[in-house]
Parts: sequence; C-alpha cells; structure tokens
Amino acid sequence: MDAFTDGILQRIKNAEQDLHRALESGDDFLAEVEQSELDDLRRLAAEHGVDPVREMHRAAA
Repeated sequence: MDAFTDGILQRIKNAEQDLHRALESGDDFLAEVEQSELDDLRRLAAEHGVDPVREMHRAAA
C-alpha cells in the first residue's frame, strides 16, 4: 500500500471512531461535523481509486 492509501484509510478510521463517540455521547452537532468529514474523506478516496472497505479488509487479512 502506498503512503496516500495508508494515510486516507487511517483518517477514515479515525473519523469513524470520532463519529461513533459523538453519537454515543449524544452530541448531534459534533456527529454532523464528523459525518461531513467522513463523507469528504470517502469522496477523496474514491476520486483516487481507493475503496476503503476493500482496502481495510485486505489489510486485515
């Protein structure tokens, strides 16, 4: 995996964790912010041919 792919996957993972924490704490505003960040990261990954789901499964194998 190249540095871009590693970096974007780590940022997606972090954003997902932050989103879950915001949802668990009931912070609706923070959840919206984190969801927007996650959407942007996923869009950026897709624009560069990175499929986060497939790459994360591949890294776990």
